[in-house]
Amino acid sequence: MKKAYRVKSDRDFQRVFHQGKSKANRQLVLYYYEKLDQAHFRLGVSVSKKLGPAVVRNRIKRYLRQAVHELDGHIRHDIDFILIARQDILNKNYHEIKQSIIHVMKLAGIYDNTTP
Repeated sequence: MKKAYRVKSDRDFQRVFHQGKSKANRQLVLYYYEKLDQAHFRLGVSVSKKLGPAVVRNRIKRYLRQAVHELDGHIRHDIDFILIARQDILNKNYHEIKQSIIHVMKLAGIYDNTTP
């Protein structure tokens, strides 16, 4: 996924947290904020130090980014969203994490099954 499609600044993170909505499951918390003036969604990822050493946290972040990249055609493009990993994600492999992302996005209404 291109770096231009990432939520990076603190101001943008705070806007999503404070003005957006949230949904969660056992592995992830999803915060999302609608921005009608953008052509592509933007993703922010947060993994707490409580989840383990840097190697573990970086692996989780890579899995999350790759899964969202593969789901690109199914995600609404007028959204900024942040995925926050929870402790239960440590027991999951890549495919289970991807299914967890799909689940939480469906709860939020930002995932579309019909697009290719």
